[in-house]
Amino acid sequence: MNGDREVLGCAVGDSEDEAFWTTFLRSLRERELTGVRLVISDHHLGLTKAIATVMLGAAWQRCRVHFMRNILARVPRANAEMVAAAIRTIFAQPDSVAVAEQFDRIVVMLEGQFPDVASMLVDAREDLLAFAPFPLEHWRKVWSTNPLERLHREVKRRCDVVGVFPNDTAIDRLVTAVIVEQHDEWAVAERRYLSETSMARLRQTDPTQLPASSRTRRRLAG
Repeated sequence: MNGDREVLGCAVGDSEDEAFWTTFLRSLRERELTGVRLVISDHHLGLTKAIATVMLGAAWQRCRVHFMRNILARVPRANAEMVAAAIRTIFAQPDSVAVAEQFDRIVVMLEGQFPDVASMLVDAREDLLAFAPFPLEHWRKVWSTNPLERLHREVKRRCDVVGVFPNDTAIDRLVTAVIVEQHDEWAVAERRYLSETSMARLRQTDPTQLPASSRTRRRLAG
């Protein structure tokens, strides 16, 4: 809540299924993790189900980068940049109301030529725009998993050097060492990841629901 970055936990599992993620998230709860407002991830079904089960009351932000890849897989290559540019305008708005309004405009614009894309946007609306009620300064850091990718790349690089691990304990030991090193770098950073001013505004608000069209409001109310 001070706007600093921290690594909350590390675990090794055979697969990223719902059982693994549920156990991991519950371990954070058992260590007294509270006050979670937003969880950001890709659309991995096991993870999203675990988030819904364990992180009650928290919004879920679907990573816009992963979503865009899913969208462009449905679009002819010749039209990919146009569609991507149109969707990016949703995230270039100055406030949450403008974000919601631009989202509706882009859906209308795309549904004639790309009905599958428009349908995907409508279905993902609430999850894609979960960032919008948060302070504007937070948006770029919470609307995708990009801020985590550097850490993931470093973990992968270090694991690739070893190649083959004899057991899970060996993996856990190396990955934990890499993560602790990054955690320590964040702890001594000159600037907070999220500013004191923006965190103060966050503490004064309850961003549990984004501004929505009347259609979305009816869906949520129902």
